[in-house]
Amino acid sequence: MAGVLPSPSEQTRFRRELARAPVATLVELVCRLGYAARGAVYVSIGLIALLAALELTPHAESPLGALEAWAAWPFGTFLLWVIAVGLCGFALWRLLQSVFDADRQGRKLKAILNRIGQGVSGIVYSALALSLFELLDALEDFGEVDDDAETREGLAQLLAAPGGELAIMALGLFVAGVGVGNIVQGVRRNFCNGLSCDRRIAGWIGPLGRAGYIGRGLAFLPAGLLAIQAGLRARVGEQGLGDALDLLERQPFGSWILALTALGLVAFGLFAFAEARYRTMSVEQATQGK
Repeated sequence: MAGVLPSPSEQTRFRRELARAPVATLVELVCRLGYAARGAVYVSIGLIALLAALELTPHAESPLGALEAWAAWPFGTFLLWVIAVGLCGFALWRLLQSVFDADRQGRKLKAILNRIGQGVSGIVYSALALSLFELLDALEDFGEVDDDAETREGLAQLLAAPGGELAIMALGLFVAGVGVGNIVQGVRRNFCNGLSCDRRIAGWIGPLGRAGYIGRGLAFLPAGLLAIQAGLRARVGEQGLGDALDLLERQPFGSWILALTALGLVAFGLFAFAEARYRTMSVEQATQGK
């Protein structure tokens, strides 16, 4: 674990920063927990999808469905609370990136589009955190939450509204675009940019990020196409990440495709853990408007 856990000098620096700027330091800590929570979500989705590819479980799961499986573990409910709080932390970091330009991207068109995407990502993770809090409330009341049924009901209501088909198709195009963008990033991006780590650690973080973004893109593409299909046919059938992964499995050589995509999702989750540890964050500058 050498190089992964904070060294004594880093712990000393953390205590010094905590004494100097306690609010910004604690906010940064929560944001780093957010990256770890994001990683836990994707590792869970990927592992369940891998089990589905190996026919050891009936089907892949949505993010909330994957987390729901944790409830049966010892201390599982406690871990779910930690993940829910962490997802709020990640949404907070997206807010700092999109509104306060924490990464100092500037105001060029590419930067603005990137910041808009980060804002949308923050909204998505806020919604997932809220759903997880609702799941925890249901588990405490010995109830059950059917995430897929709730998703279908919400999309059905949207389809029934004026222009609902176009809204669903626009959503599908956006999700498919995110998938394509992730694949492009996986091929072209230097994943060690923005990370503070030595060359030895960068040697494994870079390939991990590359595999993770490509796997995430392959998972998002069918999710977007399913939403577009629902809009075109004015009905709600399969949709969501879990259904998209099931769709991959039904293709020729689908189990192999699903297994590779699942490994990519696990890699994306592990890369998020690496970001939680090594990502450069300028929380203090962002919050002070510097």
